Amino acid sequence: MGVDASSLTNKQIRDSICVLIGPLNTKNIPLVPETTFSIDLDLDSLTVMDLVASIEDEYEIVLPLNMLPDMENIQQVADAVEKIVKGQ
Repeated sequence: MGVDASSLTNKQIRDSICVLIGPLNTKNIPLVPETTFSIDLDLDSLTVMDLVASIEDEYEIVLPLNMLPDMENIQQVADAVEKIVKGQ
């Protein structure tokens, strides 16, 4: 599938990540930049890994495993995706 994200803004990346989170948001929590995966959305580690795989497929990237512990909320994931797709 994949998206050419090199020209996307951080907000556009964040919005597309929210679309991917949508089906996992069983508690219907508002998806804002500060929404956390474990506390707010109550996602277990397996579900988070499924989400990571979806993000990687969407953007045709690989999120390094050493970055994952630092990505606790939607904004942190959007920042990491932006950094990778823009080669920063």
